[in-house]
Amino acid sequence: MAVVRVRECCACRYDVFMSFRGQDTRKTFADHLYTAFVNTGLFTFRDDEEVERGKDIRVELHGAIQQSRTSVIVFSKDYASSGWCLDELVMILERKRRTCPGQDHRHVVLPVFYDVDPSQLRKQKGSLAKAFARHQKNESLNKVNRWREALQEVADLAGMVLKNQADGHEAKFIRKIVKVIADKLSRTPLSVAPNLVGIHSRVQSINIWLQDESTDVDTLVIYGIGGIGKTTIAKLVYNSNFEKFDGSSFLENVRQISEQPNGLVLVQTKLLYDILHGKKVEIHSVSEGIPKIEKVLRSKRVLLVIDDVDHMDQVDAVLMTQDKFRPGSKIIITTRLARLLKRDKAIHEYNLETLDFKESLELFSCHAFGRNDPIKGYTEHSKRVVHHSGGLPLALKVLGSSLSRQSIDVWESALEKLEVIPNGEIMNKLKISYDSLQDSHDKGLFLHIACFFVGMDKDYIVGILDRCEFYTVVGIKNLIDRCLVKIDGNNKVQMHQMIRDMGRGIVHLESKELGKRSRLWHPKDSFKVLAEKKGTEMIEGLILDMHKHPEYTPSSESNAVVLDTNGFVGMHNLRLLQLSHVLLNGCYEELPSGLRWLCWSTFPLDSIPDDFQLDNLVVLEMHYSSLRKVGKGRKYLPSLKVLDLSHSHSLTEITDFSLFPNLERLILKDCRSLVDVHQSIEKLEKLVYLNLEDCKTIEKLPENISMVKSLETLIISGCSNLNDFPVKLTMLKSLKVLQTNDIPISLLATTAIKARSCPRTSIETFWASLPSTLVDVSLVDCNLSDNVFPKDLANLSSLKRLNLSHNPIRSLPSCIRALTRLDQLSFSNCKKLKSLVGLPRVGELMVNNCKSLKKISSKSLSYDLKSMENIRMHAIEEQKVDSWTMYPLQGIYEFGIFNAFLPGNQVPGRFSHKSIGTSVSFTVPLHPNRRIRGLNVFSVYANSDDDSNVIYAGVNLPNPIITKVSNKSKGLKWIFGPSYYGLPDDRKDMIWLSHWKLEDHLEADDKVTVSVFMEPWLQVKQCGVELVYEQKTMSAQHKTPDPYSCVIGTDFSEEQEVMPGTYFLCSRPATMDIVDLCSSAWFNNLIRDSDEEIGVSLSNNLVRDSDEETDEEEVLQGDHNKCGRRSCRILIMAAFFLLYFFLVAPFLFQRA
Repeated sequence: MAVVRVRECCACRYDVFMSFRGQDTRKTFADHLYTAFVNTGLFTFRDDEEVERGKDIRVELHGAIQQSRTSVIVFSKDYASSGWCLDELVMILERKRRTCPGQDHRHVVLPVFYDVDPSQLRKQKGSLAKAFARHQKNESLNKVNRWREALQEVADLAGMVLKNQADGHEAKFIRKIVKVIADKLSRTPLSVAPNLVGIHSRVQSINIWLQDESTDVDTLVIYGIGGIGKTTIAKLVYNSNFEKFDGSSFLENVRQISEQPNGLVLVQTKLLYDILHGKKVEIHSVSEGIPKIEKVLRSKRVLLVIDDVDHMDQVDAVLMTQDKFRPGSKIIITTRLARLLKRDKAIHEYNLETLDFKESLELFSCHAFGRNDPIKGYTEHSKRVVHHSGGLPLALKVLGSSLSRQSIDVWESALEKLEVIPNGEIMNKLKISYDSLQDSHDKGLFLHIACFFVGMDKDYIVGILDRCEFYTVVGIKNLIDRCLVKIDGNNKVQMHQMIRDMGRGIVHLESKELGKRSRLWHPKDSFKVLAEKKGTEMIEGLILDMHKHPEYTPSSESNAVVLDTNGFVGMHNLRLLQLSHVLLNGCYEELPSGLRWLCWSTFPLDSIPDDFQLDNLVVLEMHYSSLRKVGKGRKYLPSLKVLDLSHSHSLTEITDFSLFPNLERLILKDCRSLVDVHQSIEKLEKLVYLNLEDCKTIEKLPENISMVKSLETLIISGCSNLNDFPVKLTMLKSLKVLQTNDIPISLLATTAIKARSCPRTSIETFWASLPSTLVDVSLVDCNLSDNVFPKDLANLSSLKRLNLSHNPIRSLPSCIRALTRLDQLSFSNCKKLKSLVGLPRVGELMVNNCKSLKKISSKSLSYDLKSMENIRMHAIEEQKVDSWTMYPLQGIYEFGIFNAFLPGNQVPGRFSHKSIGTSVSFTVPLHPNRRIRGLNVFSVYANSDDDSNVIYAGVNLPNPIITKVSNKSKGLKWIFGPSYYGLPDDRKDMIWLSHWKLEDHLEADDKVTVSVFMEPWLQVKQCGVELVYEQKTMSAQHKTPDPYSCVIGTDFSEEQEVMPGTYFLCSRPATMDIVDLCSSAWFNNLIRDSDEEIGVSLSNNLVRDSDEETDEEEVLQGDHNKCGRRSCRILIMAAFFLLYFFLVAPFLFQRA
């Protein structure tokens, strides 16, 4: 589809608005310029021509400016002497800063310096100084300052100076002005579909990069799956910025155009036509076009968008070498290929993610109902569609439009169909990425994953499909490059649901006959083929889970459906088979001999039949099977790498492991009848993973497990009957993971000393026996007390994860402090734990349900407190960090607000608005060419000297410290109280720093008040505010680690809007609903506009509420009152190293 350009910006009536001082130029230069505009066909506003008699001139001028696409300001010597002209100038610049409703391009302003120089406007001396001296006598200081700022701002814009151009000849000068305006107007914005949702933040992050004022030639690659909105975002970014460049071009649908005869020549021709503002250049070949493009791009700073690229030839035809571009040019490429360009410092990447659930529901509702949320009776059905769409904008739009104005019956039928057959329009769009795969191997690999392996471990998949003659490692890489799959943090292969449905749709179209399709995954289809014996050699994989069959009727005894083995006759190429609740009658040699993957849940036989041909089997999984013995009959499985018999409760033994010489993973989890592990396990020279978790009848492990040198993971958790563990752990030179949960330390220690002849105590021997290769140790519920830990754990210097949960530990064992590589440390449910003093630097600390915990002390606050549920937060009296150590800052992020607490009263940085007290008010100033990001707020507070005011218990105030930001001009209020805060030491001050990302809620001239409130036992000493403007840099990689990555957080949402325009950003008690909140006296005091009244009435109200609600608390005195101070959920964020904060301040607080 070709790019559509819009001729008019929303309701713009005029092409040009002319601003000039009539007494200076009305009958001369301005009149000639006006005539030239009109003769060129540009609809031009001039006050004496357009303002009707009897109309309010100021209103008319304002309306004309709003309805004009450009403004031409003619600066003459006495322009500034006219208040009318200066008012026009302010209105023009305001129009420039604001986007026209419904469009994304900005108002173009061209300053024309007729008989003045731009420097005179900047310095405002001479005639301008005299003019402002007169204005100051008659106008308010605020208005005069706005005029001054406007003149300074417009002087910095790119303009035209008569004396510097056309040799001072006015006629020639006017022709140049008209050409510039005509060129600007010819570069109109691209049309963008309405009902855009969740787009602003994505566009904004790209705009930050694009507007960084860099002189480098930078390229940004926006990549993601088809239909995710790459082109839409590129259009919006283009519309917002193209007028800031000397030239611009949006090359849409390059992939599709390049498939035409001479397609790349068409692309080159379009680029030159755009950059040269409509001038046609004849090109006969790609090689001829490249030097012509380079010649043009050398002389112009350009914005170039190359949309929907799927091959480097398409890029090379336009930008063979970036060094041919003029400095400051920007290039944006949209593609489905994640690794289109070689990565270097000039290449930036933006991985476009799907919409979240809220955004998805809103977008779907816009297309289905014409509103932002579902209509009554359709909410649950809408949520089902949104879930199925997986946040893909294309799917949400297509499905929303197709279901619009349809009955519930139609919706239900459509949803049932989508479970089997994907929507054709969505599938065709997504299938482009599949079609771009280079060979049948990658296409087959994709289809196997889409039908059978989504969510499974990558290495697991590789092991199976490599034996199916796929080149799986490189194949998965190719799929990742095309955004068809991705690997998550747990090494699982993930695929978007719409992509998965597309893959399955391709298989669905292979044949109308089920037996002639390559893969069967739907239980109804698989059952039909097997029951009717319609299978053919086309079938490569089959899944049948009878519990998911819509007509499932199991037999009363086996709870399984009985089928004949001869249903598999003819499936000679079947490699992948997964069965569940299926019983096969007949001869097992009728099953295909080429099986690589067999998963048979609830396998009904007590042994594997001898005639079952499994010579090529790589993975055998039989969860919840009825097997009693494995190895009976001595069936040799030379290719087997994974044997998983978990939850086979009747399994008593595996008789001979030598039958599986290539076994790598042995999983016998919850095999409750398994008595022992056969001595032949030492024959498994390739075994890396052994899981015996919850094998509760095993009494002894064979000593020769120590001979399995390849073993990396050993799990014996829950082997509660184990009474002998003679394994010499030190001999396991490859062991990395050891899990012995629920086994008493006394047993482990006793068996350890049996395995080693040494004079040490049994406890010491156990710790010393742990191999130095370990990186993950789990000792959950092993009855570990403080006295069982050794003095040091020098042998565990490589340890990264340590889980000591559910143990009677009272304090941090000293040996843990030396584990410098530790990344995760868990004490969850250690209910006797009282203190953690001297914590090492860890990435993640888990202490949930540690109800006795009172003290956390560390050399750093670099750990991330991820699990802290059910902690008595008021009981934690100290959380300290040694002031001499420099480590990454630990902050708090809640409701979109960043917070940090530091000891002292020396506030880092420069705050332009300060107050000795609890509130500060200011007017947002005009700052040319800079967009407001938000506010930095600080307050200094300390313990109150007056304890007589402390009546705290029973107040139900959600947070002891609160900041309120009021934008009085817009009628907006934000009330925020952090869940955790810093408690100052006696006679010492504490600083609370916060960053509020308010963005569009703050504009020039807004009246803002920031107030800080605290409980009576805390005293606010001073507060201050600084405006933060948009930073001008973007990470070279979109995936660059966020400087806030160690911040605890939840994001702000509209659910916190408790009253129109009032947002309550605090964690209120679950029993307090919005009605209770808004009716409370302290809340109504908080939302008052008079901040001086609030500070007093809030404190008084605390005392009054306490008296009314908890009469018994009046007897609290002395130390008991002081304990009451901590009854709110608090976590001390104290003693940050001040110098370090200066080092991280540039990340937290970007300033103008």
